[in-house]
Amino acid sequence: MSRLKDLRKERGYTQIKMQHLTGIDQSDYSKIENGKRYYTFEQCRKIALALDTSMDYLSGLTDEKKPYPRSHSPK
Repeated sequence: MSRLKDLRKERGYTQIKMQHLTGIDQSDYSKIENGKRYYTFEQCRKIALALDTSMDYLSGLTDEKKPYPRSHSPK
């Protein structure tokens, strides 16, 4: 989960800012960041969008931070 924390800090975001961007409660977000809780698919999607990265990067499947080109605007 260090990628999540590192990327958030690179963007200059606080956990409270992430709460506003994702709708994930700050205490739950903190648990996700610290590896005490896993995120759902939908939470991972929201976090990836907020941090302008891919779900693959967050999960460690790629080292490329830049997100894939999107075919349409996320809902």
